[in-house]
Amino acid sequence: MSADTPEKKITKPTTRRRTPPHVKSLRGVKNWKQVSEWLEWRDIEDIECITPDQAGVARGKMMPSKKFTSNTSLALPSAVFMTTISGDYPEDGHGFAYPENDGDLKLVPDLSTLCIVPWETDPTAQVICDLVNQNGKNVEYTPRNVLRSVVAAYHKRGLKPVVAPEIEFYLVKKNPDPDYPLTPPVGRSGRAIGGGQGYSIAGVNEFDELIDDIYHFSEAQGLEIDTLIHEEGAAQLEINLRHGDPVELADQVFMFKRTIREAALKHDMYATFMAKPIQGQPGSAMHIHQSIVDKKTGRNIFSNEDGSESDHFLHFIGGMQKHVPNALVMFAPYVNSYRRLTPDASAPVNVKWGYDNRTTAFRVPRSEPGSRRVENRIPSSDANPYLALAASLACGLSGIINQIKPDAPVSTSVNRNEIELPRGLIEAVELFENDKELQKFLGESFMTTYAAIKRAEFETFMEVISPWEREYLLLNV
Repeated sequence: MSADTPEKKITKPTTRRRTPPHVKSLRGVKNWKQVSEWLEWRDIEDIECITPDQAGVARGKMMPSKKFTSNTSLALPSAVFMTTISGDYPEDGHGFAYPENDGDLKLVPDLSTLCIVPWETDPTAQVICDLVNQNGKNVEYTPRNVLRSVVAAYHKRGLKPVVAPEIEFYLVKKNPDPDYPLTPPVGRSGRAIGGGQGYSIAGVNEFDELIDDIYHFSEAQGLEIDTLIHEEGAAQLEINLRHGDPVELADQVFMFKRTIREAALKHDMYATFMAKPIQGQPGSAMHIHQSIVDKKTGRNIFSNEDGSESDHFLHFIGGMQKHVPNALVMFAPYVNSYRRLTPDASAPVNVKWGYDNRTTAFRVPRSEPGSRRVENRIPSSDANPYLALAASLACGLSGIINQIKPDAPVSTSVNRNEIELPRGLIEAVELFENDKELQKFLGESFMTTYAAIKRAEFETFMEVISPWEREYLLLNV
């Protein structure tokens, strides 16, 4: 090579840096380092730190993402978890005493729930938080911790509960004035939706664009819908979720409720999870499918090795028959909830059980032995999912521990004559307070707090004069 020949430059091949899997994860990371990378990759500006209150309403704080990752201490007043649905506070009594200092509770983000908020215009993320006292001990009376305590009682015995919720809800026209009844919305046909559309594909198609948004919002948050159907009511839909861990499934119901409401608002209507929103239409339920597996073997303990029903299966049903009436206030938490629980309706008012019998409170669907499960058909969709799951699993576990035998299964309609559940909220509260067996699983501080809130809500309701009273009492008595 001559001196005039330019020297050939050798360049090293560039290596493209691979994006770590946790950064691409739609839902959840393992540690705070991964949080920072996850947020940076998405250019997230704000974080919603949320937690469910006793009603299942999202409470919490919003902050810039940089502050969230800078080891900032988050706190909420304890009063947030002692507030009625109308924003009032209960009176002391019946074992409940309002804390005089109203001290702070610390929010601890559960990083496995981190995901985006797909309906926000600015890049925003959300994370569900647990509550601890200033000394780091779990707060016994907050809903997520109540469910964790019940699940821990199973784990202590080498068992793992598995659940699958089904949530019904109505779409209704916007209703800014509560004095007017709710009415069904207008679908793509230009006509208001009528009732009697159970499993109608045409009924679902009336709201194609809204349902597409529900699916897109859910997918963006890493939430998986199993199926979506049109129920019997006018513009009443149902979403079924895949089975799994109770806390994870309660989180999903909590997030789905927010998601469905936001999707409906985008299409100029409301989505409501009231138990009985429209007079003359069916109520909305949150049916809970439950099975229990052995943690070591992974085997469903509701079935023996030969496929027959196990004693655990029967005792689980026996526990539910004995304790569910006492826990009804956690399945039917408002005065409106009891409008759904009426005779000759699709919602049960009994504590019977049967095979594939939808008139019973506890239905055993037809299945293979490995999938044997019990469906609790009593909860309404207005129930806090954490508390409904906690109560249902606690009732069943009590039956297993105390070997409670159930009644014989029934094969006929049993939802007409005999009513085996409390007919109203205040009766349900009194039964709830007196069940000492449930207290072992749910905790005394939760039960006294929750009962006080429900008593206060009942008294607030009693201050309202209804149209029925004006119609029939105004000029007749």
